[in-house]
Amino acid sequence: MEAGEGKERVLKQRQVLLFFVLLGMAQAGSKPRHYSVAEEMESGSFVANLLKDLGLEVDQLAARGPQVVSKGKKMRLHLDRQTGDLLLNEKLDREELCGPIEPCVLPFQVLFENPLQFFQAELRIRDINDHSPVFLDKEIILKISESITPGTAFLIERAQDLDAGSNSLQSYTVSPNSHFHLKLQDSSDGVILPQLVLNKALDREEQPEIMLTLTALDGGTPPRSGTALVRIEVLDINDNAPEFAELLYEVQVPENSPIGSQVALVSARDLDIGAYGEITYVFSQASEDIRKTFQINAKSGELLLRQKLDFESIQNYTLNIQATDGGGLSGSCVVFVQVIDLNDNPPELTMSTLIKEIPENLQETIIAVFSVSDPDSGDNGRMVCSTQDDLPFFLKPSVENFYTLVTNRALDRETRAEYNITITVTDLGAPRLKTEHNITLMVSDVNDNAPAFTQTAYTLFVRENNSPALHIGSVSATDRDAGANAQVTYSLLPPQDPQLPLASLVSINADNGQLFALRALDYEALRVLEFGVGAVDRGSPALSSQALVRVLVLDANDNSPFVLYPLQNGSAPCTELVPRAAEPGYLVSKVVAVDGDSGQNAWLSYQLLKATEPGLFSVWAHNGEVRTARLLSERDAAKHRLLVLVKDNGEPPLSASVTLHVLLVDGFSQPYLPLPEAAADAAQADPLTVYLVIALASVSSLFLFSVLAFVAVRLCKRGRSASLGGCSVPEGHFPGHLVDVSGSGTLSQSYQYEVCLTGDPGTGEFKFLKPIFPNLLVQDTEREIKDNPNCRNSFVFS
Repeated sequence: MEAGEGKERVLKQRQVLLFFVLLGMAQAGSKPRHYSVAEEMESGSFVANLLKDLGLEVDQLAARGPQVVSKGKKMRLHLDRQTGDLLLNEKLDREELCGPIEPCVLPFQVLFENPLQFFQAELRIRDINDHSPVFLDKEIILKISESITPGTAFLIERAQDLDAGSNSLQSYTVSPNSHFHLKLQDSSDGVILPQLVLNKALDREEQPEIMLTLTALDGGTPPRSGTALVRIEVLDINDNAPEFAELLYEVQVPENSPIGSQVALVSARDLDIGAYGEITYVFSQASEDIRKTFQINAKSGELLLRQKLDFESIQNYTLNIQATDGGGLSGSCVVFVQVIDLNDNPPELTMSTLIKEIPENLQETIIAVFSVSDPDSGDNGRMVCSTQDDLPFFLKPSVENFYTLVTNRALDRETRAEYNITITVTDLGAPRLKTEHNITLMVSDVNDNAPAFTQTAYTLFVRENNSPALHIGSVSATDRDAGANAQVTYSLLPPQDPQLPLASLVSINADNGQLFALRALDYEALRVLEFGVGAVDRGSPALSSQALVRVLVLDANDNSPFVLYPLQNGSAPCTELVPRAAEPGYLVSKVVAVDGDSGQNAWLSYQLLKATEPGLFSVWAHNGEVRTARLLSERDAAKHRLLVLVKDNGEPPLSASVTLHVLLVDGFSQPYLPLPEAAADAAQADPLTVYLVIALASVSSLFLFSVLAFVAVRLCKRGRSASLGGCSVPEGHFPGHLVDVSGSGTLSQSYQYEVCLTGDPGTGEFKFLKPIFPNLLVQDTEREIKDNPNCRNSFVFS
């Protein structure tokens, strides 16, 4: 968690870093601070505390991200971010860093990353007396003619002291003698030159050689010294000194000149002859660098290159050449050697700050802060920085050859997750040299893409009566982000209908989007199930999307046909009355059935399985109408029992059967008295008695019953109800899903039937079924049935 907070804090700092670039540039131009340290101090030594000069508190320093930068790649200082102490990274040798230059000053900058700011400073390296004066020639030979007059001064080789200031060479002393005394002369460049002044004339015959000790002293505490032996050879008289053709030679030498090449040719002549006219060329007052770099042919005066020249180290040399003849007389000239710079150093790039990974969608973010340098001069040291044109980055110049690499637009990880940036630094020399620095920048993901479903709406099919926990399909969503931002979790959305128990019907696997039916579905109860599915990623903040899932429940043939009429659960069977005078095709009754399934599973067909007298009745297969198949005769039995099979068109087909009771009568005026089975047996046992009773009853009551029958027919036509015969009403109610038969296809649309059922349990119950035309009269029929107390329990089927 701390790492995440740290990363977020760094990102915020980067965002405001650009805002302070101009402020840093303005402050960078202020007058630099000066600090000093003695040379040869150990690494880690304290130089100064910068908190006051930087205007910061200790707790602010680390947050600003300071670091010490200087020209070149070698860092000799570093800043303690916890205390603000400026410390040494290594021992500093003033003579190595600055040579004879005094004061020895090393410029440096303190770079703040957040916000970007430069603090200019200079470190002065104080000299300590760590070098003694040294004579390059341990033995100095002077050849002095005996004819030299007293008071003549002879310049001798000076000592070298690498220290500076008061620690440098300050004076010379010579051992006591009667012929010479020491005279010190200041040169134009501030160097003290020792001279021996002749006190009295020399006499070669008296003393041909004089030995003196020359001591050089510096100004240190305690002082250091160096000695050389001065050997004076007394010569015979030589009255002509060598003379150079030119007192000043100016030459230009390219820095890539090979070793051994000729730099210059000096020439001197002497009017003397013999040994006094033989000239020898030597360096005079030559430093150690000159002696390492050049050599002179003592006989020819040819100045040769001894080692490679380096313009970046030394740009010019001043050589004093002395020509001495055999008599000890000498002359001198100066050779000024100017080193010509060549473009032999490629530019150098020093990276100060580098970010290797940034989040996407950030505007103008600083990727790197770096400086460039080239030790060459002129156009050879002028540099141009560039990057690839096809990348969303640009270079912004700052101060002191500092540059910042900044994004020019927000990056998109989904388009490109990695950039290889090449920073090219090219100088303007001939030929041009360049340096390339490669940076690999990773773009980290930000949750900026919501999960996307492969379809906006999914349609799934499942057959009813499925097993619980059945896999019915899947939804899938993808997220263009990466890592946790691309991990998708699926869930069911709350249904729009709060009454829908969605959680008990389906479930979804949160990891892979697989959908499961939790329980068996019933097509007759639920045909279509619509719900929403959500996909949420694990980013912060999380993003989501939705899709619609439509589950279609497919019908299975799991419902047998249900017979609505004739009712089979009454206390007494219903009997259909058919007059014997009925024509073929007379409608006896209609079997009304429904099927809770749909489609072909609800297509019903009717079939006559069994009849008391085959061939007398037929059943229409498509609508269940029972009709007479031929003319009736007196020989046909009065009672008939028909078994009708109702079968659906499912696979496998389901069926139900119903029994019809048909009574053949000579007319609707005859009463219908159902006989018990026992009475029928008794009548068969004594037929004569039965016939006599019937005959007497018929004759005596023919008129009475005829009148009653006529009145009953009239009443039934007017009230659309009957009271002469009936069917018992079953206890309870029909199932609600079986009452609506308007769409089942089991009844022809050209018929509507009214069934009037009375609740009287007596033997005088009857049933009346008749067609009603047209269909628009159904509502009036229902109203009349309700008004008729004898038909208070009635159903209208259409």
